[in-house]
Amino acid sequence: MLAFYTVLLFLSALLLFWLQPLFGKLALPYFGGAPAVWNTAMVFFQVCLLAGYSYAHLSVRWLGPRAQSRAHLVVLVAGILTLPLTISPDFRPAGDVAPSLTLLALMAVTAGPPFFVLSTSAPLLQRWFAETGHARAANPYPLYAASNLGSLLALLGFPVLLEPLLSLPRQGSVFTVLYIALGLMIAIASALLRRPSAPGAIGEVLPEEPPPGWRQRLHWLALAAVPSSLLLGVTQHITTDVAAVPFLWVLPLALYLTSFVIVFSSRPLLGRDTMLLLQPFAVLPLAIVFYWQIKSLWLVLLIHLMAFFVLAMVCHGELARRRPHPRYLTEFYFWMSLGGALGGALTALAAPLLFERVWEYPLALVLALWLRPAGKAGTAWPNRLLDLALPAVLAAVLLAPSLVPGFKLGESGPGGLAVLVGFFAAATVAVYAFRNRPLRFALGIATLLLGGLVSADIDRYVRYRERSFFGVHEVQHDATGRFRVLMHGTTIHGAQHIDEARRREPLTYYVREGPFAQILETLRARNPQLEMAVVGLGAGNLACYRRPEDQLSFFEIDPAVERIARDQRFFTFLADCAPQARVVLGDARLSLRAEPSARFDLIVLDAFSSDAIPVHLLTREALALYLDKLAPGGVLAVHISNWYMRLEPVLAALADDAGLKARMRHFSASPRQQAEEYKFSATWVALTRAQATLDGVAPDGAWKPLARRDDVGPWTDSFSNVFRVLRWQRAG
Repeated sequence: MLAFYTVLLFLSALLLFWLQPLFGKLALPYFGGAPAVWNTAMVFFQVCLLAGYSYAHLSVRWLGPRAQSRAHLVVLVAGILTLPLTISPDFRPAGDVAPSLTLLALMAVTAGPPFFVLSTSAPLLQRWFAETGHARAANPYPLYAASNLGSLLALLGFPVLLEPLLSLPRQGSVFTVLYIALGLMIAIASALLRRPSAPGAIGEVLPEEPPPGWRQRLHWLALAAVPSSLLLGVTQHITTDVAAVPFLWVLPLALYLTSFVIVFSSRPLLGRDTMLLLQPFAVLPLAIVFYWQIKSLWLVLLIHLMAFFVLAMVCHGELARRRPHPRYLTEFYFWMSLGGALGGALTALAAPLLFERVWEYPLALVLALWLRPAGKAGTAWPNRLLDLALPAVLAAVLLAPSLVPGFKLGESGPGGLAVLVGFFAAATVAVYAFRNRPLRFALGIATLLLGGLVSADIDRYVRYRERSFFGVHEVQHDATGRFRVLMHGTTIHGAQHIDEARRREPLTYYVREGPFAQILETLRARNPQLEMAVVGLGAGNLACYRRPEDQLSFFEIDPAVERIARDQRFFTFLADCAPQARVVLGDARLSLRAEPSARFDLIVLDAFSSDAIPVHLLTREALALYLDKLAPGGVLAVHISNWYMRLEPVLAALADDAGLKARMRHFSASPRQQAEEYKFSATWVALTRAQATLDGVAPDGAWKPLARRDDVGPWTDSFSNVFRVLRWQRAG
């Protein structure tokens, strides 16, 4: 019986975590990657999960486990009726209806029913098991470890196995078969539950216990909400400000799920005392490196992930330790799910509106420490007063040097760095002494974070900062004061000379001696008046290739980027070179649909230089759209410079599939050019229907045929394999 329920929980959670990316991949071509779409999908799944937990709690409470098990079979069948999960190729969002409303309606009739059914499994099946009379029925909570193990396997398996090996239609078919198998197993569990129970069933033998009070419920809520917020905060921080590596976001989520697996196991591998002992040693290094520039990015990444894992283990360990009598199991999971949803929603939706930087991460870090179980120190009012007074004194000591005019800790006089290190080492020892008082320890860490912020002077070169759904954008001066740079985390999205005489000079990947300039000049030789479309605005470097007779349209997904590019305090490419250029906001693939056929002589795709490439812009269906918008003899120019992705074989396969002519050129900038002139090495691919056009673009040996790989075929909306084009070592 125990093995049967373990498999049930494992399979249900695996399908639940599989369903979310499966639907996301299906919907992407129809709705694009606009923030409203992703926010809507996230909120839908969170609300649906909370609804499933609420249903599990209320239905068991009103009907009892045995009667509820019969009613649940009807709900299970309703979920099967919407499978397999598909979206009709003829589906188009209505133009007069908000996309978010259309998406909600689509999800409600496709992914919604099976997701709701799967979301009920964790609390419901554990509650059923508690009524089976099994020897371990009095403690069904270890089954939650099996549930999270299934979630973890789906998380790791989707990008590594499912997506590379199975097309979306095939995934839908396999998912349907497994869902039906799960349904049959749940029906068996329901039938077994209705048999006369053996001695030991929860409702017959164990003594009655009082229901949990509101203080306990709110504690459950907080212990679930803070790690959920911390998960999103650490993910945002490490993927933008530490290392822009593909699939890096998987690691925090995997650690988050692993913490549930461990703490709810019948024999946890890592005990509560071990985690409490490790917590100060994991968090104190994080507080020190949070704002300081350390060259070893992987060491910094390890510190962030280790601290997150220990904090999640402590919070989730307290949840497991404070779990109630199985009679109140479904209510326990309801408050857990509500806390997780609140933590996620506040971080994903509210934080970008409230904070200009990722402040929610250190805030969640401090709150997680406050939830640390208290030691044996007294609770008398002098101790409580010291919980506030001692961190305040420490803050005054750390911040006092910054108030001295012209003095900067670590830079004043000989041995400044040694003074800085000693100063914060002493502060770290003081904070460690606070560890047995949760509030005092949390405020002490907050003080270290604040002191590190002041000492690091991280805003020294920042002129402007704006946060959007896509992250934090900064306009910075470089260290020489000769350039202005648009940054998104560690990724450069444009640079401009501050010198008036040189500010119209394209920089970064678009220098005049590079491949893009050669493509453009070849087209001008045949047609002096060009209609150009550019996917990706950045700082607007490409605007300065426009001539007065040209028409130029930018397609940009992030409104914040357009505001920055048009603000002449920061960048003047648009104002100087293309003041009448169109900037069409929204997902480029959706926006281009509205453009007339054969309109553009040149379409530039410049959206693939980050770690998270928009795959839906690089598929067979997307290429067909671009070709429809290209004029006869037109060129599709694709910028594929990327530290971690080798996109050349993907474009080679797409070109062969569409019968296009293609060439690639790599421009190598010297280390001095890159470091001092913001002229970067760049790789561009030119694709066209006409051989004559390609011969004009690539008349010399600098343009090479694209390298093909037998294991990389054309990506489509239903199949792509990002893992096969990963560079396992960062490109030089």
